Amino acid sequence: MADAADTPAAPKGRLDKWLWQARFFKSRSIAAAQVSSGHVRVNAAKATKTSTQITPGDVLTFPQGRQIRVVRIEALAKRRGPAAEAQTLYTDLTPEPEPVAPRVGPRPTKKDRRDMQALRDDEP
Repeated sequence: MADAADTPAAPKGRLDKWLWQARFFKSRSIAAAQVSSGHVRVNAAKATKTSTQITPGDVLTFPQGRQIRVVRIEALAKRRGPAAEAQTLYTDLTPEPEPVAPRVGPRPTKKDRRDMQALRDDEP
């Protein structure tokens, strides 16, 4: 009969290193800065240590550019490989952004903007 010590533990890795290997950040130091400033959540809990241990199945939430990314870790990386390899490390759960209404009509000219400003200035 096998005891708990004989069962293999789930592989673990560092949060900052995984974010860099999965190509979410250009350098590991940028990834570490995001984690240490409290911008990354692991399973809805704020992670402030760059050495936070992660395992496959964990859900990460963090800002990237102007959007909030939500990803589930599928595997840990052995190296920072090409983008195609990095995309196999996670499943993207980020909700689709709401579509922006397209502009109606052409862009206003400088004269149009002056006229609109004159109308605003005349209002009481």
